[in-house]
Amino acid sequence: MLSSFTNTAAILALASLVTAAPHLSLPAQLQLADTAIEKYPLLTKDKDFVFDFNNAPFPLANRKSFPALIGSDLAIAIAEIPACSMASLHIHPRSAEIFAVLSGRIYTEMIPESGVIVDPKTDPKPRVVRTELTAKQTTIFPMGSFHAQVNPDCTPALTIAAFSSDDPGAALVVPQTLIISDEFVTSSFGGGLSAEELARFRAAVPQGAIFEVEACKKRCGL
Repeated sequence: MLSSFTNTAAILALASLVTAAPHLSLPAQLQLADTAIEKYPLLTKDKDFVFDFNNAPFPLANRKSFPALIGSDLAIAIAEIPACSMASLHIHPRSAEIFAVLSGRIYTEMIPESGVIVDPKTDPKPRVVRTELTAKQTTIFPMGSFHAQVNPDCTPALTIAAFSSDDPGAALVVPQTLIISDEFVTSSFGGGLSAEELARFRAAVPQGAIFEVEACKKRCGL
């Protein structure tokens, strides 16, 4: 009896919420639910709990593309990194990432924080963690760490990445650095770039999240 009363109350509460705010997106309505049980009347179909990577426009299940994740602090991506391709140096501002290779081979590099130094006496440079991952191997990129992945081979690699947030976010380090004003960019590079050099540099930098590595393509005959 109590369970029936509770479920009825939840349905009425959510119905009231939707009626009062019909302009809100489904993720926004789910976020406003007072309790987890009050989310279920908004996810009325069993297929609301399935994310199909085969037909998704972008291979990331997060709070927007897969609203059932809201409140879980989870997101997941499955992506094929093409032969001779690199995932641009980037950060996730709101999440750690655990990255695994399902097939193929991937090199990764990660800078945890600028203050992390292996040995101040023998190697005073900031720490860079480098890995070579093959099938069924994984690594971790802590929240906010700079990291990049590259497929050095002539065949695609299949990868999976899980996140500790349903909205991990992403920022491409180099393209977004070059968005700031010329004075800030040239000062950041020690003042050694002329306006013409900076313009050529900006034009040469890949803008996409994944781009091809020309030297590898030439080696592979692609």
